Amino acid sequence: MISAFLKERRSWIGFFLLSQLLMLFIAFIDKTIPLMPVVYMIFLGVILFAGFLALRFKRETRFYRSLQQWDHDLDLSDIAEPVSPLQQITSEAITLQTERLKRLSDENRMLMQTEKDEMLSWIHEVKTPLTAMHLILDRVEDQQTKSQLTYEWLRIHLLLDQQLHQKRIPFIQNDLYIEKIDVATVLSAELKTLRSWCMQKKIGVEVDLQEQEVLTDGKWLSFIIRQLLTNAVKYSENSDIIVTSAVKDERLFLTVKDNGRGMAVKDLPRIFDKGFTTTSNHHDQAATGMGLYLAKKAADSLHIAIQVRSTPGHGSEFTLIFPKQNEMSRIIGM
Repeated sequence: MISAFLKERRSWIGFFLLSQLLMLFIAFIDKTIPLMPVVYMIFLGVILFAGFLALRFKRETRFYRSLQQWDHDLDLSDIAEPVSPLQQITSEAITLQTERLKRLSDENRMLMQTEKDEMLSWIHEVKTPLTAMHLILDRVEDQQTKSQLTYEWLRIHLLLDQQLHQKRIPFIQNDLYIEKIDVATVLSAELKTLRSWCMQKKIGVEVDLQEQEVLTDGKWLSFIIRQLLTNAVKYSENSDIIVTSAVKDERLFLTVKDNGRGMAVKDLPRIFDKGFTTTSNHHDQAATGMGLYLAKKAADSLHIAIQVRSTPGHGSEFTLIFPKQNEMSRIIGM
């Protein structure tokens, strides 16, 4: 800040120093003017000028120093009061721009909330005929036709569910309810939903849970597991999906392993990016690039880490690492 202050006033400082040198030069060449009194006056003037700069620095930089420390949010309370006309102009411009941004932010927030409410309402309305369609499918006698229709019904159901949770993700902190959840119960419900799809693709599921209870949010855990299982079924054929759990260092490790097509190593750092689809099967129109992104966002909110291992042609392995129960209890209490 000192260097900026001196640079801003270098023309005034230069003018003052040149005027003092000019007085000294005149006193030096004019023998009628005593030199020592002039030197004394110049020395005294420099001391006074330096003191004046120090006082002005403290007064004039208070406003700009507060701008440097400002978090560039919409709160202007931390900005110091302007003390000069130029500072007043700057302050008024910042205030006007901030008020404009506040209005735009409020308008965008209202638009987003309206869009979210309309989308959620639409999804819930669509679920009603979907439920009726599922009941009708149970009465279809042709097993091949029933299997095909059930698969298409399931795709619509999963896409609507993904869209529903995508709209809820920004507000997930308001929707969490942490309690003891039985992982086996959650897993059983999700596998029941995917059963017809697994049968169609000749996929078996092996479950071996050494530990079943975890402290988390049941609804969002179901969503995370649903995304992992859906991906495993989608990219597998005539193989088994293995779900296991184990406890290491007081943490629950829940693993979903498939023997599908797998992913390239270069894709692994990007699989949780929004909209990313693997480069090895980039032409796949069924991939949306949203499932793992939403699962990661939900897992982060629940303090669940996700580890991934994958080999092209040999399948993928996703592991959910839950926090220690005492850590989760401390987070709930905050």
